[in-house]
Amino acid sequence: MTPHRANTPGHPDPARLPDFYRGVPGKRIIAWLIDWVVASVISALLLPLTFFLGLFIFPVMVAVVGFFYRWSTLASGSATWGMRLMAVELRDAEGLRLDGPTAFWHVALHYGLLIVSPGLLISGVVTLTTPKRQGLHDLVLGTVALNRAL
Repeated sequence: MTPHRANTPGHPDPARLPDFYRGVPGKRIIAWLIDWVVASVISALLLPLTFFLGLFIFPVMVAVVGFFYRWSTLASGSATWGMRLMAVELRDAEGLRLDGPTAFWHVALHYGLLIVSPGLLISGVVTLTTPKRQGLHDLVLGTVALNRAL
């Protein structure tokens, strides 16, 4: 699977190259769960540094650690560890790997949708109905999640 320029610069055309998008929404959900576990484990390992006071705000701690974990892994490899396990990666509007600022905004918009519960539901529906399987935050940034070429 080699990326081809199509109706969006850098994104494979889903009508001509559907393998890039096949199964991506389900893989993203599994990757998100894996990443949540990773952020939870990192947070648990950091608890002694807070003299275990972090137990009182553990969900907030997991959210903050998760934000920085996701941002750093997306900025360094265009995929979180969960996404890498599921063979999915993100590409920007030009078909390139995400840079630091784009990765930051991708995570920030995703967290914003998580906070506003209807936003996450709407994003899920949009993901299942768009040809490129893009969520709202993907549409805003012009990013797309693709099956990684093996």
